[in-house]
Order: sequence, then structure tokens, then C-alpha cells
Amino acid sequence: MADQITKRSENYSQWYNDLIVKADLAEQSAVRGCMVIKPYGYAIWEKMQRILDDMFKASGHQNAYFPLFIPKSFFSREAEHVAGFAKECAVVTHHRLMNDPDGKGVVVDPSAKLEEELIVRPTSETIIWNTYKNWIKSWRDLPILCNQWANVVRWEMRTRLFLRTAEFLWQEGHTAHATAQEAQEETERMVNIYADFARNFLAIPVIVGHKSPNERFAGALDTMTIEAMMQDGKALQAGTSHFLGQNFAKSFDVQFTNREGKQEYVWATSWGVSTRLMGALVMAHGDDNGLVLPPALAPIQVVMVPIYKTAEEHEAILDKMYSLKKELEAKGHSVKIDDRDTLRPGFKFAEWELKGVPVRLAMGPRDLAGGTVEVHRRDTMEKVTMAIDSLVDSIGKLLDDIQKTIYQKAFDFRAANVEKCDDWEEFKAKIGTGKFLLCHWDGTAETEQKIKDETKATIRCIPVDSFVCEEEGRDIYSGKPSRCRVVFAIAY
Repeated sequence: MADQITKRSENYSQWYNDLIVKADLAEQSAVRGCMVIKPYGYAIWEKMQRILDDMFKASGHQNAYFPLFIPKSFFSREAEHVAGFAKECAVVTHHRLMNDPDGKGVVVDPSAKLEEELIVRPTSETIIWNTYKNWIKSWRDLPILCNQWANVVRWEMRTRLFLRTAEFLWQEGHTAHATAQEAQEETERMVNIYADFARNFLAIPVIVGHKSPNERFAGALDTMTIEAMMQDGKALQAGTSHFLGQNFAKSFDVQFTNREGKQEYVWATSWGVSTRLMGALVMAHGDDNGLVLPPALAPIQVVMVPIYKTAEEHEAILDKMYSLKKELEAKGHSVKIDDRDTLRPGFKFAEWELKGVPVRLAMGPRDLAGGTVEVHRRDTMEKVTMAIDSLVDSIGKLLDDIQKTIYQKAFDFRAANVEKCDDWEEFKAKIGTGKFLLCHWDGTAETEQKIKDETKATIRCIPVDSFVCEEEGRDIYSGKPSRCRVVFAIAY
């Protein structure tokens, strides 16, 4: 099956597309720019959802749901926000179809034009802050800590499965606070929750940092991000958390009476991750044989393949496998027995390697008689023999080791591809070769834009962890004084 996938070294982009389709994660739909997430892919997304949802609720957040459609007038209230999304908005203008008088199917009924056009949700700040106006009167009503699991539409011209589609799934948190300090603390809390999830579940080492003004969310005073390096050396923005100040509260006149009895505008945050994390999972860990899934997110952690010739051997092996399956599931592991009798074992092995199942067990009559089982780990492709009697405890330890090994491999790859750079000619030569470059920046949008225009590189973040930022020096491009190094890379 691996021969159906383009090798990473030949065409990384095609490898990514091949792998998503061949591993049954997703496929293109009949709607331009939209994808169908297939059951196996959606099972991974469900695990992400479940883990993140628990993390949000543990930090005091509650889920809610807000409308898919947003009155167009709402967008005009926050100028910077509308400017950031105007080119991506899908607009509903009519509410009814009719038979074509010329008999050519159906057409829009011209008499069913909406009084006010509706924007299909690209993000929900406007509709939510219009709602919060009704919820917030006093300091006693604060904070509001809401999260929404939803779909959004951004009319992208160039789409790519999971990374950039016209419609995608995500969560978006929207919180309201009495003070700027509380809102800023919330912004940091949520980006660190994302970093925790990325490192400990996705097994991806991410850099936490602040976005430059050019790269901030439209309407935000500050955007914090987690930035990940993919295997081609490009950066992927994997999650963002925004301090919105009082911009949306002022736009929608959301005020509260403080403890001193005075009226104040509310302070806001928003934060989100999306099915783009699925793309990150593929690109950070996959290899030429297929997916490599961290056990924490694998829908199937252990797959068992019986090998037999006779019906008696088949029955005896299955009895033992079902017994092991029950014990492993009691320990919290997800297990599948692949007992399809229409496929040879070799084909099954290749299929489960393609799908990235962390551990594969193979058992034949000799194994059963000897009290052993062959264990294959997907991350290193190593095979070992384990005793059946101690298998349940051994598998738990093995899954933990696989999770750590996958993370360490990604961490080591990033470490080998991050460099300090202080020379503009060197910058131009290296930035396109798959590097994160730590460079001085003079803090101006003009310099940042010139670097982007000449090299396609952007400031991924001003790091607050992973790398030391504060340092006196000279801007890589302008030569002007600089007080910190930032992360430059070419990004998806």
C-alpha cells in the first residue's frame, strides 16, 4: 500500500494529499473547496474534541451555541475586523428558489430577497458580542467563559484538505471580563492549554509566542500563538488566543456596572483551534509508509491480526485474542481484531501501517503454543516478541514509550532546523530550505512587510518559550537597533 503514496523526498505536497486520501481521513467533496471527513479521520477529530473539551471545562469554561448566520450590519461595527474577513465572506441574499420559467431547473426567486443580507459565519465575535449585551449588566455577571464547537465558512480561493478549506470545523472560545488584566490572563491561559495539548497529545513541540502586529487577528490588541514545524521545515499556526481589549464591547455597547457603581466597557478574548490540527498531525509525524499516530489520539491503539491455516487454529487464536482484547480495554486501550477472511495477513499489515495504528499484534499457532505474540510498533517499525502472560502491562508501557518517542523525534527534528541568523544574504539563502531562523527585528511593520515581499517569510511569533527572545542586536534587514530575536519561517 505504501507504493500508492508519493515519497516525501519526491514531492512533499503530493505525499500529504496522497496520505490523507489513502489513509481514509478525508476526500474532496462535490462542493468546491469543501471536504468530506471520513469516519477514520473523524474518529481522530472526535478524540481531539473530547480531550480539548475536558481541558476547557476543567478551566471553568462552558459550551454554548450561536447562530450560523450573522447580519451584515454587525460586521460594519468593527472596521478592522470586517477588513480582515471581507474577502472570505459568503453572503446569503435570498431565501427561496423557484422553477425556472424557461424550464431550465430552478432559479433564485427574485421576490425572496432578504431585507438584510446575512454573512455565513467566518468567526463569531460580532454575533456573540451582540448577544453578550443582553447577558451583562453588572460586575456580578462576569466573567463569562463560553466555548462553541461549530463549523465556519471562509471562502478560500486555494484550498487544501484540512489545512485550508472553504468550510472547516473548529472550536471558538469567547470570554468577557471586568478588567484588562483578567482578559490578558485568560489569553495566556488558553494559549498554554493549546500548547499542553499539542505537546502531550499531538506529540508536536510548539513554540508559544506573540504575533507581530501584521500577523494579529483582525480586531485584536494582541494575538498569542502556538507555532509548529512540519517535516518540510515550514511553519504551521496550530492555535491562537486573542486579547481583544474593549473593541467589540464598544462596537456593541456592552457595558457593566462595576463595584463602585460606575459604567465600564467589558474586556474580551477569543481563542480557537480547528481541523487544521489534523493536517499538523499528518505532516509532523507521517512517513513514506503512511500515518504515524500518537497513541493518545489514535482511534485504534492496538490491532490484532490472527494467522492460521485451519478452522481449529483460527478458533483457538481468536479465543485468546478476545480474552486479551477484554483485558486491554479494561486498562483503557482501544483494540481491534482484524478477522477479515478475504485478505491475507501481509495486506492487513500494510493497511494498518498506512493508517498509523501504534501497535500491531500478530499471533499464529506456534505463538499460541509458546505463550508469545509478535509485537510491531508503528513509529520505529521494530518487531519484538512478548510473553502473552505479561502482555497487558507491557502494551501500556509500550504505548507510553511510543508517545514519548514520537514527540522526541519531532523535537529533535525542529532542534536541527532552527538557527540564529544575523546576515541578510544568509537569510535569503536559508529561509527557503526548511529552516526556522531566529533573527533580530526592528519592530516595524514596514520592515516585516519588505522581508515578506522579498522572501515569502513571515514572523511566526515573538517567542515567550522555547527560545530566548530578549537580546540586543541589529535588524536582519534594515540594520536598525533591535531588542529581541523573533522566529521567521515560510508558513502554510
